[in-house]
Amino acid sequence: MDRFEGSDQYYATLFHELIHSSGHETRLNRSTLTEGAGFGSDPYCREELIAEIGAAFLCGQADIGERTIDNSAAYIAEWLKRMKDDKKLIVHAAAQAQRAADFILGTKFEESEAAHN
Repeated sequence: MDRFEGSDQYYATLFHELIHSSGHETRLNRSTLTEGAGFGSDPYCREELIAEIGAAFLCGQADIGERTIDNSAAYIAEWLKRMKDDKKLIVHAAAQAQRAADFILGTKFEESEAAHN
């Protein structure tokens, strides 16, 4: 933890990696991980976007979102060109990120939505 600016940044990074882990074939079987595409490939970039959005969702659940959102936004901004070229990318990534966050939290989308209302 001493390699991070603070515990909030540590947990944001941990959540990012947890979202990646949820895509394993024995969990959510996310094609962005199971296809085995390399660094910089389209599936790799999509997976990074999913992981960062999912991490932002988990940071919100942990009540540290306000302190980590700037870093998440900066990381996601790297994909702005791809999002402009593919209008469905953000919607697909956000849906996959929500599924991953729900998997980690042990909830279903309907349950997590009810908790916020």
